[in-house]
Amino acid sequence: MGLPNRWMTLLRANINDRIDRAEDPAKMLDHLLFEMRTQLVEAKKAVCIAIADERALQRRAEHHASDAAAWEQRAMLAIRAGHDELARAALLRKRDQDEIAQSYQAQWFEQKRSVEALRQALAGLQLRIDEAARQRTMLAARLARAQAQRSIATTLANLQGAADGMSAFSTFERLEQKVVQLEAEADAAAELGGSETLSLEQQFRALAARSVDDELVALKQRMALAAPASPRALPG
Repeated sequence: MGLPNRWMTLLRANINDRIDRAEDPAKMLDHLLFEMRTQLVEAKKAVCIAIADERALQRRAEHHASDAAAWEQRAMLAIRAGHDELARAALLRKRDQDEIAQSYQAQWFEQKRSVEALRQALAGLQLRIDEAARQRTMLAARLARAQAQRSIATTLANLQGAADGMSAFSTFERLEQKVVQLEAEADAAAELGGSETLSLEQQFRALAARSVDDELVALKQRMALAAPASPRALPG
């Protein structure tokens, strides 16, 4: 009866040790289930051996009980034939077989109780392994969620709160401010460039206007030179 308890003690010690130094909990769960099923196979082998021993004891007890009954039949036959001494010898052999049969029967009953306890322990171990197998899927899902949450939390911590103040978000904000500044400077440069162009156009128009004025003056001078002399007044 102590065998299943020793199995469970060793299994729990192994599980606790693996949990303490687990690097990949999902793989650990699969490995533990494999080990539990391996232990179950070994337990079944041990129970099978115990059952075989119990059956052997039963057969031996029944065999010697049958021999005792046979010697009793011989004693009765000897009595009918008037051979009391032969009957007495047969009864002595019957008593020996009865004692052996009773010894085997006592061992058989004890082994039978042990086998029943082993069967119950084995059934309990099977139920626990089945439950562990069902929980494995849920534990794996919870593990995946926990790892994802931890990864997200670590990523957010790295993005939001670097110890030197140079987080990714603050760096992004500074870059955005720089882009805004550069855009403003570009707009200002474009505005100044447009003013300079307008000033040049105005200067050229002024030059063109002066050229027209000069042409007008020159035209008037030519017209004055080409005009005929005014008539003189006749003497009275």
